[in-house]
Amino acid sequence: MIERIVQKMLVKRYMLDMGAGNLARRFKCNREDIYKAKEIIRGSKVPIKAPKILILDIETAPLLAYVYASQVWKAVIRPEALESDWYILTWSAKWLGGEIMSERCTPGEVWDEDDSRIIRKLWKVLDEADVVIAHNGDFFDIPNINTRFLMNGLGPTSNYKQIDTLKIARKQFGFTHNGLDALAKKFGIDGKIHTGMELWKRCMRGSEEALKEMELYNQHDVEILEEVYLKLRPWIRNHPNFAMYNETMELQCPNCGSTNVEPDGNFYYTHTGKYPTHRCKDCGNTPRERKSVAIKGRPLLVSIPGR
Repeated sequence: MIERIVQKMLVKRYMLDMGAGNLARRFKCNREDIYKAKEIIRGSKVPIKAPKILILDIETAPLLAYVYASQVWKAVIRPEALESDWYILTWSAKWLGGEIMSERCTPGEVWDEDDSRIIRKLWKVLDEADVVIAHNGDFFDIPNINTRFLMNGLGPTSNYKQIDTLKIARKQFGFTHNGLDALAKKFGIDGKIHTGMELWKRCMRGSEEALKEMELYNQHDVEILEEVYLKLRPWIRNHPNFAMYNETMELQCPNCGSTNVEPDGNFYYTHTGKYPTHRCKDCGNTPRERKSVAIKGRPLLVSIPGR
């Protein structure tokens, strides 16, 4: 009986805050069983499991089309004017703190405009991810990757959370430039490998050497992105909560997973609640507790929305 109660409470953690009498009626047991189950859970040292965070970047082939406009920015490209569509030339990724993984098209695959081999490998990697980090990923990387999955006959991967570091930089800071290279240099990180359109042209001609250069360029971007993400992480307000990926009873920083968190003596206030805040001694994040310490039954007025 106690083991069954413990397993149920591990899934529904809110039960730990419920009264013993209420739980005893729910489980059709006595209060002592509930006390023992809570003691087992609160005294256990459940291993902390971190979410699988993937740092990701892709490089795509350019479009080739016939246009009539004398001013390129005014050009309208009709479907029949498209000579060659885009596809993924290389992808690069790494698990947070791990080693670089990458794939590139071969010269033959470039001639055939066939990224199916490297796309299938990327699908397997993304299928393992809990969280995916990409710079401009919400607009570029993820939609383009999903397009190539669909066009290569692959279904959706397992669900994962997305963090777009470009959106974070734009929304929460006032940097003059929000590109990955500019942010990296602001943070004292080595910038991107400088290249130009000539590299893409050489790749499109099927140069093996150019494709190797493109893969190295892609890999370096992922290494930079990891460091930029770690700089921004304490400020990410909607970061997936590390604590939701494990069953430990220790308090964890929701952004970095550290258990080195302490109350900072401050509070986060809403219209109807007052929540103690903590500070993570490792990343600097200041998360709040879930339970309000506002006095129950206290008379309280709140403003009417829209007035």
